[in-house]
Amino acid sequence: MMYEYDYINGKRRVNEILNDSNEIEAKEKVPKENDFTFHNGYFAWVTAVFVDIRDSTSIFTENKKTSTSKIIRAFTSEVIGILKDDDNLREIGIRGDCVYAIYTTSQKYEDYEIANKVFYVNTFMKMLNKLLQNKNMKTIKVGIGVSTAQELVVKAGREKTGINNLVWIGKAVTYASKFSSLANSNDYNNIIFSDNFYNSFIGDLKNNNKNKNVESWFKQHRDSKLGYFYDCDIIKSEFNDWIENGMKG
Repeated sequence: MMYEYDYINGKRRVNEILNDSNEIEAKEKVPKENDFTFHNGYFAWVTAVFVDIRDSTSIFTENKKTSTSKIIRAFTSEVIGILKDDDNLREIGIRGDCVYAIYTTSQKYEDYEIANKVFYVNTFMKMLNKLLQNKNMKTIKVGIGVSTAQELVVKAGREKTGINNLVWIGKAVTYASKFSSLANSNDYNNIIFSDNFYNSFIGDLKNNNKNKNVESWFKQHRDSKLGYFYDCDIIKSEFNDWIENGMKG
């Protein structure tokens, strides 16, 4: 029997939603998911990180299916492991060949913590590719995009069905995704930070790297749609030294 949409009840449900008071509250922090209902929403500072595999089609076609599955599992497992350990994490997941994480951030030091995680992800990719080379597997490249902005966050889906998600409306998630598509391509470095995010964490980065020309690690760019942003290829030196010295242990 062919499906038929019950448009009369559909109209009733839509009107119920449109007539709902649906209060939006400005908050310093995005609450945890349990605090969301289908009748409220929050407006707060959010930072999003996207780690996107470059040219994944060739990886999937040039490796055997078993090799491809191992590469994807190794990549997603460790990137999720690096990004998830944070009390401010509000959502983490996988979209196709991309790992993403969304945090609630109201303080500059919190953005610095996220930047530190991103530097670990960037260095981890060197380790992963060394291990892939040792197995005669094709290496992979990723682009990492990070953006911070005030977002409207609402719970969306169908009430009483269990099918729902938080929806992040604003520049943080959208721009982080776009930056991850630009990074590590067209002469951009592996990591791209939005202007807001860069300005939030750069002070702490300088304070923790005194006597170094920290600003020289970044290059500023401007796009007519994305505004100003910064690219870099910062790695964790101790982690990188361990990789270069044979990853013993």
